Amino acid sequence: MLLLARAAIPERIEAATVDHGLRPESGSEAAMVAELCAAYGIPHRILPVRLARGNLHDKARAARYAAMAKWMQERGLAALATAHHADDQAETFLMRLNRGSGVPGLAGVRARGTVPGTQLALLRPLLGWRREELAGIVARSGLEPAQDPSNDDPKYDRARIREALKTADWLAVPAIAASAAHCAEAETILQWVTQREWEEAVEVGEGEIRYRPKAPGFIRARVLVRAIGMLGVEPRVSSVVGLIGKLQRGKDATLGGVVARVDKDCWTLRKEPPRRIAGME
Repeated sequence: MLLLARAAIPERIEAATVDHGLRPESGSEAAMVAELCAAYGIPHRILPVRLARGNLHDKARAARYAAMAKWMQERGLAALATAHHADDQAETFLMRLNRGSGVPGLAGVRARGTVPGTQLALLRPLLGWRREELAGIVARSGLEPAQDPSNDDPKYDRARIREALKTADWLAVPAIAASAAHCAEAETILQWVTQREWEEAVEVGEGEIRYRPKAPGFIRARVLVRAIGMLGVEPRVSSVVGLIGKLQRGKDATLGGVVARVDKDCWTLRKEPPRRIAGME
């Protein structure tokens, strides 16, 4: 990414390296990138982040984008470009397919979007490139890229899928990546339909939400996820599917701290009342 950007728009780029501090080598790798940028005359900053305990993958992603958004705003940068490529897209698609993910998970990453939590442009211009093509550019420049050892650890799903893609010549990485792009388009349509269902069938009142469902089941589930999240704790779509089954049978149900009751063609959602704790005299 750095080499291609330098060749395409040499006077209009800046670079940043996020150091999560999760590996002993991360500091020296960030310093290596800083030295390379200095040699090329490209402004560069190392962005150190520290993570709380918990789901490291999700926390690292959130912290990474937050740090880069702050850096962009300080520097007055118009867009953030990341180096996700076709092999990344294909590996992610197959990993999530193997876990039974729905359309949102299979959509993968998109060529254009926004930095999470901001309106800053997020670009992924290399989604049409293969890993080998990019490695060739690096090699011809006389550079040796750093390698995250966890990427090749066979105990990780991504490493196993990456190895499978190398040996299964009947799997076409560009076609798999294209399928992810098609799922991304489908997800955009589903979001649009869900918003239309919300506007036409949902009434938000004082302490309650009334929903007269019109759309098919999957869209109903998305609407309920949003409604329950507004009143309580946002649930997973898979949990809401069970709730819908009860409501369609005319039974009241509770999920995410929200009580859903049926009144003919209307589902009314309210916060679950606090439980009474029996006292002792």
